Amino acid sequence: MAATKTNPNATKAKSPAHHEGRGLQESVDKFELFYRDNSRVINTVGIIIILLIAGYFGYKNLYQKPREKKAVAMVYKAQQYFAIDSFNLALNGDGNNYGYLQVIRRYGDTKAGQLAKYSAGVCYVRLGEYRKGIDYLKKFHAGDEIVQAMDYGLMGDAYMELGNTSEGISWYKKAANYNDNDVISPLYLFRAGLASEKAGNTKDAIAFFKEIQTKYPLSAEGRSIDEYLARLGVTQ
Repeated sequence: MAATKTNPNATKAKSPAHHEGRGLQESVDKFELFYRDNSRVINTVGIIIILLIAGYFGYKNLYQKPREKKAVAMVYKAQQYFAIDSFNLALNGDGNNYGYLQVIRRYGDTKAGQLAKYSAGVCYVRLGEYRKGIDYLKKFHAGDEIVQAMDYGLMGDAYMELGNTSEGISWYKKAANYNDNDVISPLYLFRAGLASEKAGNTKDAIAFFKEIQTKYPLSAEGRSIDEYLARLGVTQ
């Protein structure tokens, strides 16, 4: 029987590993070619990213943190005056210690400076200077949702004192909806209801009071809301 001859030109079967290795090498080659053609741009972008990251951490640790500490120390006496309702001293200082306004001018971008804006707004509202109070309250941006809701509610109070009922109601609604909870929300819904009733908008007043009755029945406002609804002709 004649031996079978092997064709030397026959194509040998390639293993899957061989194909994978070949594909990987082609990808590496393409990347090297791309890098050679665009190395200047790639390196520049890389340096920019590194500088931005380094700049951010430098800003936070070498600039912002020391400023935060200085602002906290600077605002300390103003907070003491605020606690005893000495609002003029809290705002302007006493000649030896700084007030909120100086803290805001120097460190308004810090957390302590932000709280100084809110406190300054409160001081002006308590002193009856409602326009100034609103200006500072609008500049305040809190990390704390409850304080931010109180800020909105106080703006509502200030607008009501200025006789701008529609604006007051608008801020009361914003305060009530900003951070849904059983203390802040029913309080400002109640004030929105009273303001609506005062403006002669009975339908809106009933809607605010009913929302308290439905959603916050155990709150301080919820426990007495039936009598306010009855006053507007709504009974069980």
